[in-house]
Parts: sequence; structure tokens; C-alpha cells
Amino acid sequence: MTSQQIQQVLDGRWAHIRRAVRERLGSEFVTVPGETGPEARERISRLIRSVPTDVGVAAAFPSRYGGSDDPGGSTVAAEMLAQVDLSLMVKAGVQWGLFGGAVVALGTERHHEAYLRDIISADLMGCFAMTETGHGSDVQQLRTTCVYDPATETFDLHTPHQAARKDYIGNAAKDGRMAVVFAQLITGGRSYGVHAWLVPIRDERGDPMPGVTLGDAGAKAGLLGVDNGRISFDHVTVPREMLLDRYGQVAPDGTYSSPIENDSRRFFTMLGTLVRGRITVGGAAAAATRSALTIAVRYGETRRQFTGPGFEREVLLNDYLAHQRKLLPALATTYAYAFAQEELVATLAEGPADEHGQRELESRAAGLKAMQTWHATRTIQLCRESCGGAGYLAENRLPGLKADTDVFTTFEGDNTVLLQLVAKGLLTGYRDAFGSLDGWGRATFVAEQVREMVLERTAARSVIQRLVSAVPGRDEEVAVTDRGWHLSVFEDREKHLLEGAIRRLRNGAATRKDQPFEIFNDVQDHILKVATAHIDRITLEAFVAGIERATDPDARALLAKLCDLYALSVIEADKGWFMEHGRLTPARSKAVTAVVNDLLRDLRPHMTTLVNAFAIPEEWLNAAILREEPDRQEAMAKEDEASRSLLVA
Repeated sequence: MTSQQIQQVLDGRWAHIRRAVRERLGSEFVTVPGETGPEARERISRLIRSVPTDVGVAAAFPSRYGGSDDPGGSTVAAEMLAQVDLSLMVKAGVQWGLFGGAVVALGTERHHEAYLRDIISADLMGCFAMTETGHGSDVQQLRTTCVYDPATETFDLHTPHQAARKDYIGNAAKDGRMAVVFAQLITGGRSYGVHAWLVPIRDERGDPMPGVTLGDAGAKAGLLGVDNGRISFDHVTVPREMLLDRYGQVAPDGTYSSPIENDSRRFFTMLGTLVRGRITVGGAAAAATRSALTIAVRYGETRRQFTGPGFEREVLLNDYLAHQRKLLPALATTYAYAFAQEELVATLAEGPADEHGQRELESRAAGLKAMQTWHATRTIQLCRESCGGAGYLAENRLPGLKADTDVFTTFEGDNTVLLQLVAKGLLTGYRDAFGSLDGWGRATFVAEQVREMVLERTAARSVIQRLVSAVPGRDEEVAVTDRGWHLSVFEDREKHLLEGAIRRLRNGAATRKDQPFEIFNDVQDHILKVATAHIDRITLEAFVAGIERATDPDARALLAKLCDLYALSVIEADKGWFMEHGRLTPARSKAVTAVVNDLLRDLRPHMTTLVNAFAIPEEWLNAAILREEPDRQEAMAKEDEASRSLLVA
């Protein structure tokens, strides 16, 4: 079986965009190891204007302005850029995803007509100025103010103190000329919550606009090509027409109106339209993980260490069980997330059918972003270790991947906060005025209104239901490789955890009604476990759906074994919980570990096929240890021949 058969399944619905990016972006776009910060910024600033927008990066924009009305295609294109250069991907994400995306989602036709063409062409470089020094995840509590004056029909945009300064803002330090600025809208003496304005921050010469103070965020661990900066406003006058007013309008006399009356609901609706950025970050982290695994697996196919009794040659790294234990479960999990990401992007592209669908999209985007970025951090480190000292050299790409993806766990939402958002979606009975994403302290929980969980299946619903229904009543009668057992075990864990959290919340509400923060804080670890179990379950279901799409029998069989490894690795990692709750006997727990080891041996011959199916062009990998593969193999063969000659002599 060839890797192309697996690649066809992985490339999925947007295979044409993946193919176009692979063909159009050559070595001139690839990361340059050893660059200084200024050199990287200069290179990325030049390249951002050279990225062909017709390969998908502008796909999310309306077709009348040069896009193709395809947010899914834009997300996939950004994911592909992450394998070329993560700084380039982030710079593109700021320009076309966050800045341009906010103008599309929050603005109206007059904003689109005035700015979108220049945004797409990168003639107008912009920023997404949401995060403040004092508020990152808790966006609802931003301190920047924008006060309307009906006498002049303008807003007064102001940074009241240093903690309200816009911080870590991409494009702010060097290239941005305009920013979408998020601030508290105040008119008629009343605040209507966070809204967004288009605000010029530099003139044509690149100098700060009057009242705008710009600064550099300083040296960073990674993403050297991205010019993160800081922005402060000293009573900057903003015309009324620059309010991005799709969800909230201010009339010339200062009267506020909105199609959504509730301030909190309007705020979350506005944020929900920007979910594509979060999906993009998760996909980019997964793309970087695939690059790291490709480098480590291929290195392990040529690097030899130590001999065994009766062996004529030293043993390949990939032949050691300990090495397989590092790389193969990570590879299986990477495949699982690839299928889950594909399903998520498809949901984004099709558009939620209703408000419930939108909430479900936001929840899954949050959960998969958290899980994929944490997986990237762990796996890239494993790959670095798997390549020994060579993995520490910048020329072999892994240190750069590690440094560049590290921040992904906290930008576009801190991962712990995002998992709380997932849990919030699973727990019903919150009042509308729940507050911000991590607002346990302001939440009021109505225990009596909590209902039991109803599992919502993802893709391949009928297949999954059939597999689950076929599982016998007694676990001991089912092989640990039975797919229906995997699915039922994941479902059972999620349901049990959620019901347990509900019971604990009810008990807390019954004894400490006036202490809502303590009620939630006492179960926060439990809540996070619920969210993790939920994402594990929908990821497994997505993997099952991905296997169903494979038409080649050999490809299906290989993917099925990889899915077995993913499911059993999750169970093995959490065997303490399964045994504590009577879901695994000690004997069956040992059987899980034994079968995992059997699967590693079965998958060992296919490691290279599985990473080659990622179809990452050689020039994108840009790792010296891969360019040295033929030389290393030849040198090792000569050393072995010389050793045998000495032994004979």
C-alpha cells in the first residue's frame, strides 16, 4: 500500500486547496533557521504580500470582493501555511483571519466596500486589538472606553490606565496601519458592552496617528517574524461611521439600537462570529505536529544505536519498543485530530443551522483548539528528544517548531478557560447573565434546572450507533480492539463524569447558595475532566467517520489499527479512572497494555507510510537530518562492513 491512498483520506474535502498550496509555495517561503528578530520580521513582511491569495488564504471573503465565500477553505489554507513557516501563518491569520474576518463578520456593506479589497491585497495591513494587558480571556471586562458625543457625532476612544493598553497585538509594532479595536461602547451615560471600531493607527508614512501610542512587545521565545506590539489611545476621535455596527448601531443623536436586546447575548453572538480564528490555531498546531513527527519518524528509520545478541548491525531507533511508545501513540492521536478538525471545518463551512448549532460549533472549536495545541506541545518535545542532539539543532527545524507553537496554548483563548467553555456547553441551567468565559464568580447556578446529558453524535451517526449497539452486556466478553466497545467506553466515561459534576454542583448549591464562586471552584477540576472526556469522545467518533471515507481496503485496515491504538492509548492513560469506577478489571487493564504493545509491533512497518501520507513537501520540512538520510545510510553500511571485516580478521 502507498501513502497516497492514506493521503486521499487525510486531504479530504479541501484536497484542491492543499494541492494548490503545496504546488505554489516553494522554498522562498520556508522558515530560515538562525534569523535574528529584525531579519525575520523583514522577511515575513515581504512574503505576506507575495502569498498568492487564490490558493485559499482569501477564500473566506465574499466573492464580490475577491474571495470565494468559503471559510473552510481559508482555514485549510492557513493550516498549510503553518507547515511552511509559522510566523507567516500567524501574520496571515492576523491580516486575513482576525482583522479582515472581523470587518466581514462585524461590519456592514459600507465597511466591506471601503476596505475589503485593500485588506485582501495586503495594501491595507491591519491589527486585531482585543487583548489588554489586564484582560485577555475575560474580554467582556475590557477597560478601553469609546464614548459617543452627539454634538460632534464622533466617539472618544481612550485607554484609561496602563492595564487597559492593547497588548501582544500582531502587526502593531511595524506593519499595521489600521486596527479593529474592541472597547466598551458608552452613549447617553450608559455602557452597552464591548463593540468594535475601525481605527487608523498609522499614517501613510508609517508614523503613529495623533493620540495613538505604539510600542514593541519586545523579544519573544518564538514567532520572530510577527511584529507583536502595544497600542494606547489618548482620547482619539473616531467617526461614528467607523463603528462596526452589524450587531449594534448608534444613531446621530446617540440612541443605541441592536437586533439583540440582551447585552450578554449580543456580546457572545459577536464573539461567536470570530470562531474561525480559534479553529485555525488548532489546525495550525496540528500541522506543526505533523511536520515534527515526519522528521522524527524518518530520522528513526536511518539512525542506529546499540547492537543486540546475534545482530550484525546496530538497531534502528524505530525498532525499539520504547521509541515506538513515544512516537506511534502520538501519531495515532495526530490522525485522530486531523479527522476531528476536518469535521469541525466542514461544520464551519456549512454554517450552523440555528443558535444551538452555533453554540455547539463554538464549544467544539474551543475544545479541539485546547486539545490540539497541548498535543502539539507534548509531541514536538517528544520528537525533539527522539532525535537526540540533532533534534536540538536549529537546522533540523524541531527547536523552531517548539518555540513557535508554545504560545498556541494561550492565544486565541487560554486552554484551561476554553475547556471551561466546553463544560459550560455541556451543563445546562445557567442564567443568561452567566458572565465571561471564566466567570465562575459571577455565575448563578440554578441547580433545579440542570437536566441529564443527552449525547449528541458527530459524523457517521448510524455507523457509530450500530457499533455501540452490537456490544454485549459484559465487557469481559468483548475484545479490547472492538470498535463498539471503544465508543461505548468513551461515551460512558463522559456521561458518568458529567452526571457526577451535576451532583456535586447540586450539593454545593443546596448548602452554599450565597457562595457561587466557591461552588464552582470546588468542582473546577471535575469540570475540566468532563470537557476533556467530551473532546476525546467526539475525536474518536470523527476517526471512525474518517475510516468510513476510505475506499481502499488496505488503507481502511491500516487506519482501523491506528484508530485502535488511539482509543486504547486514551484508555491506558486514564486507566486509574476506569479502574476506580469499575469500568476495567485489573486483568482487562493489563490486557489493554498488552494489546497496545501488539499494535505498536503491527504498525512499526507502516510508520514511514503514515508520515509520508501527510504529504509535506521536502523543501517545507527543511531539516538537515532528512537531507543527510542517504549519506547516513551509506556511511552506516560501510561501518558495518568494516566491523564485519575486523571480526573475520
